[in-house]
Amino acid sequence: MSSAFVDSLLSPIVARNPAEPEFIQAVREVLESLEPVVQKRKEIAKLKIIERLVEPERQLIFRVPWVDDKGEIRVNRGFRVQFNSALGPYKGGLRLHPSVNLGIIKFLGFEQVFKNALTTTPIGGGKGGSDFDPKGKSDAEVMKFCQSFMSELFRHIGSETDVPAGDIGVGGREIGYLYGQHKRLTNSFTGVLTGKGLHYGGSLARTEATGYGLVYFTTRMLEDQKTDWKGKRVVISGSGNVAIYATEKIQELDGKVVALSDSNGYILDEEGIDLAAVKRIKEEERGRIKEYLSVRPRAVYTEGCSGIWTIPCDVALPCATQNELDGKSAAILVKNHCIAVAEGANMPCTPEAVTCFQSAGVSFGPAKAANAGGVATSALEMSQNSMRLSWTFDEVDAKLHGIMDSIYTQCRDASEAYGLAGNLVAGANIAGFLRVADAMIAQGVV
Repeated sequence: MSSAFVDSLLSPIVARNPAEPEFIQAVREVLESLEPVVQKRKEIAKLKIIERLVEPERQLIFRVPWVDDKGEIRVNRGFRVQFNSALGPYKGGLRLHPSVNLGIIKFLGFEQVFKNALTTTPIGGGKGGSDFDPKGKSDAEVMKFCQSFMSELFRHIGSETDVPAGDIGVGGREIGYLYGQHKRLTNSFTGVLTGKGLHYGGSLARTEATGYGLVYFTTRMLEDQKTDWKGKRVVISGSGNVAIYATEKIQELDGKVVALSDSNGYILDEEGIDLAAVKRIKEEERGRIKEYLSVRPRAVYTEGCSGIWTIPCDVALPCATQNELDGKSAAILVKNHCIAVAEGANMPCTPEAVTCFQSAGVSFGPAKAANAGGVATSALEMSQNSMRLSWTFDEVDAKLHGIMDSIYTQCRDASEAYGLAGNLVAGANIAGFLRVADAMIAQGVV
């Protein structure tokens, strides 16, 4: 969809950000929702809120040299984009993957601004990472990289300034190395990173949070269709934290997850995924999903990832990476009578896929709302660190559930208020935007 409103705002953004398609895609999606808001709120245009919001407050690019186990010097590039601090300190993950570049980090940081706003916790939006690939690296090599990365990043972050977390390629091991180096360099023990180990300031339920939150949000989507998870057949892409703990919660709610994937291919287990086996392979052994066949030989493994969406299902949860589910795959899901799709990864559905779902009446939950459980629990970890407290798993989970319910309600109500009832993409964009815009207006031109 395009309009004179979108084109007039997007043209200079494209010109200033060449060769950054993911960032432009994310901005376009938000702009397509905001025309009725700008028509109603004239001060937004007058004060150039959108023009200011799409420009990061700060972009950091730096060299990350480290020495591998063979004594060879390696050089990677590090990034931190501090996008918007109108609601609080910058908050967003660090991604370690060969595909990382400035455009991808900007896309993720821009999305993070709205996602964090929807949690209603006092955090702004940012994102960072490096083109370093932890896959196949020894613990010693990962430690050396993380220490070098933090030796520059520490100058720009802090518990009241910018609080990074994990993302693709950054789990408990990497957070530990990063935190240790920050402590060493600053001689301080602060809540400067989230996703920490429980014995040094982490929060219970953080590991489960994005997957659980995704299911809590999708539960509300199903409730609006007068149904629930019982007996539902579910396909989930990915096999990391989000996919694993979404599977866990769905199984608790009597749903049946039949497929998971990784970057090499996917498994189909018609008897239902053996979650204990997946956890052992992916969390303990850092193995590949293909190894699942050694536990469940009747399961089927298929090379390649996109074919996972040809599996008939009631609910599809893309939880792997951006733009993994295209228009062709969306059409197959619709043909197979899928009733709900919710994004567990960041922007995993292409614009064509989203249009296909919405046109067919498939309930669609956008990433900035549906996968906000991780950052919501990160904000809860920040609160616990500030108070020197540690809440129980049930306390954190209950707060997470409440936040995800609130996010769904905000999205639904905003879509209805602006004549777009049922469009949760527009609702999420509008609700998140208004929280940030009102804070920016109150703080003046900064």
